[in-house]
Amino acid sequence: MNNKYDVIVIGGGHAGCEAAHAAHRKKLKTCLISISENSIGQMSCNPAIGGLGKTHLVKEIDAAGGIMAEATDASGIQYRTLNTRKGQTVRSLRVQCDRDKYKEAVQKIIKGTDIEVIEAEVEDIEINNHKAEAVLLDSGKRIEGKAIILTTGTFLKGIMYKGNKKTEGGRVGDKASVKLANKLYSLKLPMGRLKTGTPARIKLSSLDLESMEEQPGEEPTPWMSKKGKNNKHIKQISCYITRTNPQTHKEISDNIKKSAMYSGNIVGIGPRYCPSIEDKIHKFPLKESHQIFIEPEGVDVDLVYPNGISTSLPEENQKRFIQTIKGMEDAEITEYGYAVEYDFVDPRALNKTLELIDVKNLYLAGQINGTTGYEEAAAQGLMAGVNASLKICNEESLILERHDGYIGVLIDDLTNLGVTEPYRMFTSRAEHRLMFSQDNAEQRLIEKFYKKGFVENEQYNRYSEQEEAYKNFKKLNETITVLAGNKKQKLKDFLKKPNPDLKKIAKLIETKDKKNLERLANECKYEGYIKKQLREIKRNEKNLKKLIPETINFIEIEGLSTEVKEKLSASRPKTIGDASRLEGITPAAISLITVAIAKDRNRDVT
Repeated sequence: MNNKYDVIVIGGGHAGCEAAHAAHRKKLKTCLISISENSIGQMSCNPAIGGLGKTHLVKEIDAAGGIMAEATDASGIQYRTLNTRKGQTVRSLRVQCDRDKYKEAVQKIIKGTDIEVIEAEVEDIEINNHKAEAVLLDSGKRIEGKAIILTTGTFLKGIMYKGNKKTEGGRVGDKASVKLANKLYSLKLPMGRLKTGTPARIKLSSLDLESMEEQPGEEPTPWMSKKGKNNKHIKQISCYITRTNPQTHKEISDNIKKSAMYSGNIVGIGPRYCPSIEDKIHKFPLKESHQIFIEPEGVDVDLVYPNGISTSLPEENQKRFIQTIKGMEDAEITEYGYAVEYDFVDPRALNKTLELIDVKNLYLAGQINGTTGYEEAAAQGLMAGVNASLKICNEESLILERHDGYIGVLIDDLTNLGVTEPYRMFTSRAEHRLMFSQDNAEQRLIEKFYKKGFVENEQYNRYSEQEEAYKNFKKLNETITVLAGNKKQKLKDFLKKPNPDLKKIAKLIETKDKKNLERLANECKYEGYIKKQLREIKRNEKNLKKLIPETINFIEIEGLSTEVKEKLSASRPKTIGDASRLEGITPAAISLITVAIAKDRNRDVT
């Protein structure tokens, strides 16, 4: 173990692994500190990557040279594209993974680098003159770093709940990080408590799958990563669907006060979009059933993750309500569900590089910033690793804007709006989403990260070859005419029509290049919308980047409501764009702020 590193990453989850690997790609001396080396890359909750909005993040991480998509393809046991009936830009690939193989894939990638893995607990971060300089391990060893990236997940003062039973820890088998949490409190950072939860784990062999609805994977099986490092899928298997029923609901309702989330033991706020089964029953009393996805934990693993019945009821009550569900009457539970409550830092304490505003060289990424989800964590880890590395190399930061992609939306939302509940990505959060599809992440981002040194030549060269091939295909076919009924029409115009028959068109233009034809069709379909959005971005860019002077007193701006004044005063947005994205800030309010800025400047002049 060395005493000095360029980058120190604390935590071996999805955020930590992406951060460490980004620093490695920049050829910096990097260490990754984890309480358990074996838990690096662990999927703590459901064994799946991607989904609505989330896949866009994974694809963007992949385009930036990150590792999540690659590990997904090494462990994917079922691939399904969601939203297939909707437009291309909101379609999202979701991959069920073999939990053990995913972790193995991540660890293999990390071990294949010069990243030094240190198995230890970080008890303190040494800060001098508002700069993070070193970490202190539980062994007493001191390690210096030019940048420190903190990715503690749910472990900061983590407490697990089953009914009235509570245990310190952020995950079964792993202890909580208490001393590090106390350190953050001593820095007077704005902190709070959030919660998440997990369902019971059940033996696959104890379930009656024939009584459930089978959900097979997609054929032909796609890929999550575009790097091409995995050339053969592992064995593909089905998932299954069952539902709760009135008997299930009665069992839960009768015992809901025994749940940690309803007994008053937990004060943290949980994810609204991933509620516990207790929340579902309580908030939707008229709904007769709720869907449960039976997700296998692996190819040769006798275990399933019943997605949809997260709970913190006592063990005996969990067993009773689970065995009321169709196909689960004889369910054998290997591990009971539980809720986790943990500390987080208000992400408004960060700048857009994910460095703390008041403590230089200390970066935060993942659930410590109030997010939920592997994908959200990995995206933050990537950007923290990228920007910490660039700072060390005395290079300009890489800030992704909202019009660049979902990572830009994620970080802008966090640093400007903060969180009132665990933050989860949705396509609806991106106002420029018509410009972003899961398939054009490389076109949008790879150049930015390649120029900064985070994308390997092999990946970039493959991309360049593909782009050249598409450019030639487009030039050859875009202007040709096809017969549409009795009328000749340019292919470009024909492709703009709703649901064009691409198989028929491929025959007409005598091409077997299905991939590039689909891309051309999507570009033609969205061309008008994208041009409109680009005009809007250009038109608004100058105004949105307009700085709000620190001397502005929002309370004194006439015409603003009391609520808006308080919100602006609390957030202290740096630009008009930052202010416009605050919840409840109307265009009328923005106009009043713009006038106030002009008055303030005129006052300075006189």
